[in-house]
Amino acid sequence: MRAAESSAETAGGVDTGGDAERLRRWRLVLGGGEADGTGRTLTGQDAAMDAALGALYGAGAGGSRRTSGERSAGLGGSAPNVARWLGDIRTYFPASVVQVMQRDAIERLGLASLLLEPEMLEAVEPDVHLVGTLLSLNKAMPDTTKETARAVVRKVVEQLEKRLATRTRATLTGALDRSARINRPRHHDIDWDRTIRANLKNYLPEYRTVVPERLVGYGRASQSVKKEVILCIDQSGSMAASVVYASVFGAVLASMRSIATRLVVFDTAVVDLTDQLDDPVDVLFGTQLGGGTDINRALAHCQSKITRPADTVVVLISDLYEGGIRNEMLKRVAAMKGAGVEFVTLLALSDEGAPAYDREHAAALAALGAPAFACTPDLFPDVMAAALEKRPLPVP
Repeated sequence: MRAAESSAETAGGVDTGGDAERLRRWRLVLGGGEADGTGRTLTGQDAAMDAALGALYGAGAGGSRRTSGERSAGLGGSAPNVARWLGDIRTYFPASVVQVMQRDAIERLGLASLLLEPEMLEAVEPDVHLVGTLLSLNKAMPDTTKETARAVVRKVVEQLEKRLATRTRATLTGALDRSARINRPRHHDIDWDRTIRANLKNYLPEYRTVVPERLVGYGRASQSVKKEVILCIDQSGSMAASVVYASVFGAVLASMRSIATRLVVFDTAVVDLTDQLDDPVDVLFGTQLGGGTDINRALAHCQSKITRPADTVVVLISDLYEGGIRNEMLKRVAAMKGAGVEFVTLLALSDEGAPAYDREHAAALAALGAPAFACTPDLFPDVMAAALEKRPLPVP
């Protein structure tokens, strides 16, 4: 239904005014037959669009929209049928709708196994969710498909890097500069907000001004390492989109000389992928989506790698469903924060909002001063900048 509604709104760029156009849209949404009540007959491209929707959402496709009527073609689990259908939907619908329909096809019709065939991968519209599906199939993927799968994943990763890298580097470079504050700044390096607050005691009412006896300024971060960041990523199946985004951000952070970046993924085992950070595609294919979760074990590994607590930010990305030792997990977080580590807990790093998560653990972390919240990729640079500067996090 959601793809049908979206396609009815966007397909063909047709003028939306008038009763005829409204009937056309309702006909595409309802699927035809006596029950839809529109009395509208579709021809030409509209009929082809309806057939593509019917193959996925009609009764013959395993859907529950109708018990009779026109939408009953289905895809039948046949690779040629699916390949033809993928081509059709890319012809008739915009990319945003195509991605929704592909996702629904994988979920509703069990088409994941067909993605193990190279010709199928060449036909799909790449997006973050498709990457997550491919990563979950990684171990079952035949050698003939792996290169095609890597090409699909690389295309998505390059799109994300293009979207996110420049702003991330600019935001964090500014944060690193501001974190190195000096008391004898040059004029253009003066932090006027902090300078005024530091000199409020020198306010002269008769002149309505503050005498700045002490100047506070921004330092300039050198090329040496100023901060250390550890990304600790839950690779359970529900975190697929977060794994994709975190891998891209990990590669961006690793490209900055002033930040030493470590990337750790975990389920019940812990894998350190830091040596692969120069290529986020290698990172993604080093993950294994699914399985249980042992956050305590992962944090133990991260804790063992911290050498400069006051200059370290640990980012835990997890839905907090802990299969390990809960009390030990919380003790580790408390110990790291007590040593001066900035600890950030993200329930998700994606555009989809907060997933289902363990509210008890989230509340316990918040009580330790590590509030847990979902974060969009566009907000992540601001969250990291605040953590590097030891400012309050911009919790949505």
